[in-house]
Amino acid sequence: MNYLADSSRYDNMEYRRCGRSGLKLPAISLGLWHNFGGVDVFENYRDMLRTAFDKGVTHFDLANNYGPPPGSAEENFGVIFKKDFLPYRDELVISSKAGYLMWPGPYGEWGSRKYVMASCDQSLKRMGLDYVDIFYSHRFDPNTPLEETMGALDSIVRQGKALYVGISSYTAEQTLEAVKILKELGTPCLIHQPKYSMLDRWVEAPTPAGSLLDVLGDKGIGCIPFSPLAQGLLSNKYLNGIPEGSRAALPHGFLQESAITPEVIEKLKALDTLAQQRGQSLAQMALAWLLKDQRVTSVLIGASRTSQLLDSLESLNNTNFSTEELNKIEEILA
Repeated sequence: MNYLADSSRYDNMEYRRCGRSGLKLPAISLGLWHNFGGVDVFENYRDMLRTAFDKGVTHFDLANNYGPPPGSAEENFGVIFKKDFLPYRDELVISSKAGYLMWPGPYGEWGSRKYVMASCDQSLKRMGLDYVDIFYSHRFDPNTPLEETMGALDSIVRQGKALYVGISSYTAEQTLEAVKILKELGTPCLIHQPKYSMLDRWVEAPTPAGSLLDVLGDKGIGCIPFSPLAQGLLSNKYLNGIPEGSRAALPHGFLQESAITPEVIEKLKALDTLAQQRGQSLAQMALAWLLKDQRVTSVLIGASRTSQLLDSLESLNNTNFSTEELNKIEEILA
């Protein structure tokens, strides 16, 4: 059956301007890092994408290596795009990235011009797109001149393969340098995608250049945090320890059992109590807490099922915090 998008999809979503650009992004965007790969169930992630768009989520975020296996998330998205979203291309903001290991040999990762531009071409081919809306340098490359990496991003825009460019996981100092180079090239940096959550606040940390958030605010660059729930830690899943089959119970992955100490569990319980007082789940409050800062354009969520996606979207019903609530959160996290 042909997909027909919900006619009321724009009625309830908040759209925020990305820095000082003309582009707006939904307050919640959907990332395809996990659960959209070749090992996952097609109809499950197809339903998530359809539901997201029906709820006003216009931004889908990918990268060359998302899967597993690497590349399969883009391939799967490409199949669904052709089946469901082709008529809606101009209503979507689709992003991809290059930086992490994608193919063997010396040209398969980091930030060389050869790798970045080849990766963009491969991503477009996998997704069946003429262009992406945003193309990122996925990580800073200490062994390649930043002028080369940023020059590749500029070329990608000038060749019509991306409308905007961004950077991910760059420090405040690296960001300032990248922004300066891109401005001189005439392709401004649109957005930064850092890891940021209640439990990982490095973007707020002072540096000689100022905090990363201060740099982004000062330069008029958007911010879209990834891992806003700290790989699921900021949910009710771990309030009573590590459940069997959870991410932290697996021997591999980004959330390790060693990270879930008794002290962390106590903090999670205290945060959960406050969330309940706000009429939210812990996860909903954690997402709303990021959106309280106007420098944050959008929060990039993941989901393993449609119900989880819908639950995250409920966070938008209450993104206001009293001074007392904010002080209590700081007290808990201290």
